[in-house]
Amino acid sequence: MNANLLFMNNKAMEETGVLNMRAAIDDVKNVYMLDHKGDVINPGKCVLRWGKTVDDENMLGRINAMPGYVGGEYGLAGIKWIGSGPQNYKKGLPRASVTVILNDPDTKLPVAVCDGTEISTMRTGASGGVAIELLAKSGARVMTICGAGAQAPKQLEAALISKPTIDTLYIYDIIPENAERFKKKVNETYPAINAIVAKTAEEATRNSDIIDCVTLASEPFIKGEWLRPGALVMNMADYEVDRECVRRSSKIVVDYWENVKHRMISTVALMWRDGEIKDSDIHAETGEILCGKKHGRENDDEIIYFNAVGAGIMDIAVATRCFREAQKIGKGISLPYWE
Repeated sequence: MNANLLFMNNKAMEETGVLNMRAAIDDVKNVYMLDHKGDVINPGKCVLRWGKTVDDENMLGRINAMPGYVGGEYGLAGIKWIGSGPQNYKKGLPRASVTVILNDPDTKLPVAVCDGTEISTMRTGASGGVAIELLAKSGARVMTICGAGAQAPKQLEAALISKPTIDTLYIYDIIPENAERFKKKVNETYPAINAIVAKTAEEATRNSDIIDCVTLASEPFIKGEWLRPGALVMNMADYEVDRECVRRSSKIVVDYWENVKHRMISTVALMWRDGEIKDSDIHAETGEILCGKKHGRENDDEIIYFNAVGAGIMDIAVATRCFREAQKIGKGISLPYWE
């Protein structure tokens, strides 16, 4: 019996729809719901760390392995293998490199090896878009994105799909040049959006219906006292918002609560560790809302806190969609894996 392996580089992934944000949002929704229904295997993350402290990791980097299986229309297993080299910029290399391997759940043989760099950024942006669809107030117009790095354009793209009423964007970054660069990109891509570089995080937060934080912050820079009624504050990365943001929230929503606690880096996780909140204080996981088991936003005055850590099964779902499209249209390089 012969078995082939399809290799898909970054170009093949683009040709098969990896940059389609609407499709990525659908994939992320499907994964949330399949997970809630028990039709996934999601054993968690294995981390290879160099050094012994957070400062070591920020200097030397890490490699994460995230295996899983996604059922439903996907029906494939796989693993996301992502390396993070913080010093790569000195060599002219990207900080993150991602490879996704897909396996047949019957034979367990690999069927595809895919570049996963854009998968990772797309599914993170899509997760933000799903949160905005479920949790932002109706008619939300003003959004803040904190952190003008690689994730910022994806968060904005997904947000505009999920909440097309957004017409004003505040951009806040501790490096003003990054904020100005992103503003220029926004002006070119979305000329109808009024993009404003915020001088302070307070200015942006007080004026916003949605505050989306995608930074590497290790100390909070968004204060709960700045949140106006109806605000959605999105803690999409590290320790970005203060504990008052959580205390003032009518609802605490997360993507995967056990994963949030395991990662132990976001505000709500640290509050749980310190006994300031209990498991029962978590209103819902995203999948529960999508499956109709819990409510999302119920009125336009609620302040809602959202925290996401993501999961490798999302990458597997996006990779599977692109793999199936590649098979249809003849993209990628087929290699004899077993002869």
